[in-house]
Amino acid sequence: MIITIANQKGGVGKTTTAINLSAALASKGFKTLLVDLDPQANSSMSYVDVHQLETAMYEVLTDDDVHLPQIIQPVEKVPNLAIAPATIALAKIEAKLLGELDSHFRLKDELDAVHDRYDYVIIDTPPTLGIITVNALVAATHVLIPIQSSYFALEGTDDLLETIDKIKVRANPNLQILGAVITLYDKRTILSRDIRGEIAKVFGDKLFKTAISKSVRLEESPAYKESILSFAPQSSGAYEYYKLSEEVVSRV
Repeated sequence: MIITIANQKGGVGKTTTAINLSAALASKGFKTLLVDLDPQANSSMSYVDVHQLETAMYEVLTDDDVHLPQIIQPVEKVPNLAIAPATIALAKIEAKLLGELDSHFRLKDELDAVHDRYDYVIIDTPPTLGIITVNALVAATHVLIPIQSSYFALEGTDDLLETIDKIKVRANPNLQILGAVITLYDKRTILSRDIRGEIAKVFGDKLFKTAISKSVRLEESPAYKESILSFAPQSSGAYEYYKLSEEVVSRV
């Protein structure tokens, strides 16, 4: 299963979800690959030293002589987890691939060569609906949409859903919405509960039962190059991402 984590809004927990959902799936014994397609490379920084990388996802998507298996690294602290890291060079990819006939299929072609080695591939995307996110959606079997528990939570969601529909028409007819997960949730506030109700109206039974709470521990764990499951295994964040992984497995 290839799950793209997408939302063109920034700060909604895409990278946090990518890091910790992939770690949770790996902890269940599933061979998991985390693909970082965000030029900020925060998923990569959580596990590897990006300054030491000679090749990464930018080269995979733009250089015919560099392929995905060459850049994949095992994550030492998480058995069953590997990462295909990114660097800031990904920020140049729009200009590089502009006008290329196969530009939307670069990632799919690369994943086709390795996806049978993994039970799950998790793709972290940038907060845009540009060529990187389109590559991720064309390559995916499922989309997971993190939505922040805030007043403007659903702003822009229509654009994302429209993009998914367009990709389903031709480029990837089998693409499915796996679900939406509420992040940065504070169950103590009436506003958060009201927003959850509004999100449920849009996504119905596609809304995951598990919501990811606001957590200092979740924010701290990448600084120690760990997922929340190993950094603070007794924390609410570790419990919630483990529960989310169980829901993901049950749905796919």
